[in-house]
Amino acid sequence: MNKIKLTSAHLIPLSFLVAILIGTLLLSLPVSSVGGNWTPFTDALFTSTTSVCVTGLVVNDTYQYWSHFGQAVILVLIQIGGIGVITAVSTMMMLARKRFSLSERLMLRDAMNLENLNDLLGFLYKVIRGTFAVEMVGACFYMIAFIPRFGAAKGIWVSVFTAISAFCNAGIDVLGPDSLAPYQNSPLILTVTMALIIMGGLGYVVWQDIDSKVTFGRKRGLSPSQIFRRLSEHTKLVLTLTGSLIAAGTVFIFAAEFSNPQTLGGMSLPQKLLNSLFESVTFRTAGFATFSQAGLTDVSCLGAYVLMFIGGSPIGTAGGVKTTTVYLAILGVHSYIRGKNDAHVYKRSVREEAMRKATAIIEVSMVTVFGLTMLLVASNPVGIEDGLFEIVSACATVGLTRNLTPTLNTVGKLIVTVGMYLGRIGPISMAFFLTGGKKDESGVHYAEGNFYIG
Repeated sequence: MNKIKLTSAHLIPLSFLVAILIGTLLLSLPVSSVGGNWTPFTDALFTSTTSVCVTGLVVNDTYQYWSHFGQAVILVLIQIGGIGVITAVSTMMMLARKRFSLSERLMLRDAMNLENLNDLLGFLYKVIRGTFAVEMVGACFYMIAFIPRFGAAKGIWVSVFTAISAFCNAGIDVLGPDSLAPYQNSPLILTVTMALIIMGGLGYVVWQDIDSKVTFGRKRGLSPSQIFRRLSEHTKLVLTLTGSLIAAGTVFIFAAEFSNPQTLGGMSLPQKLLNSLFESVTFRTAGFATFSQAGLTDVSCLGAYVLMFIGGSPIGTAGGVKTTTVYLAILGVHSYIRGKNDAHVYKRSVREEAMRKATAIIEVSMVTVFGLTMLLVASNPVGIEDGLFEIVSACATVGLTRNLTPTLNTVGKLIVTVGMYLGRIGPISMAFFLTGGKKDESGVHYAEGNFYIG
């Protein structure tokens, strides 16, 4: 009998699926709920998926329904899902001082979406060390506000939970029924949350590049502009796109919601600016909210679809199709319109394959969103606006909802669960999974045909 050989295209999606199933089993147990009852399979599966896929949509209030054990399970699933299941397993192997085989190194490389094996374990160590360091610093800042409010024990737990959830861009919290709404006037809480979300969404490669270039720049006495010029083209593009999207989103939300009494209308001007900035950041992938998303205007919902779909940046905790993906796809269109055979970013050429891949990711993701939205609207009594908001949020692993998630029937919950899973591993990764990631090596070439376009 021939052994079945699993490639990265198989193992990475399967690793997330196994983590989800283990989480489902644990969350189903009576010890996981406050009432001590068995949790229905669909609800446990949904909660496990939203945790592992760092989405944030919930069918049961995390602070009220789940026991301390259940909340701890959710937090562990968020942490594992944030850094990636393969990365988490590799970290445990590294701590156990187990030697990595070549196949295991290749698997880790593919799981972290890297291009080579250069100092792979050193990079993994920096990722884990940096992740825990940022999360703990964030938790310490949260404690300033949460310990006086909740007391020492609960304040520390809430701080740690919120910090990990924010950095992993999960958006799940144990604060209460209104998420961060009680803190919409707190610059400390909102600023710390935004910082954690953005840092998680920038990507680990960007971290490392900034760290090494800033360290080098300080030793040589370089100015900030000189240090920026030394950054890799990927880092510069990510920083530029991230800053531009946050700024544009802030202005858009501020203008669209300025007089809306259900969102920003009743706030002072500084509060409107702060909450517009926070909404712009959380739209991209986080799922925290300082006001009900059900109150957003129609034009804000249209902007939300775009910001959520784009998401954060590659090789991090963010969701969406990613900032660089959208940019490269637009760059490909721009090059074609101008009749160019190549494209450049920061005086570096962009491979045609990269632009084709970006276009494919966007196309497959859009088809997935469209298909799941149709299924959700057909199976649940919801309007297209709320249904599309829910599915884009799920597929982009954002976690925001217009109060729809708890009202979904069993079929609706399963549809959103599939959306969250596909959003985390990527719809195009599922296509590779089904095909085994094999390329066509038949060598057969056909004569060109004439096809009329446009």
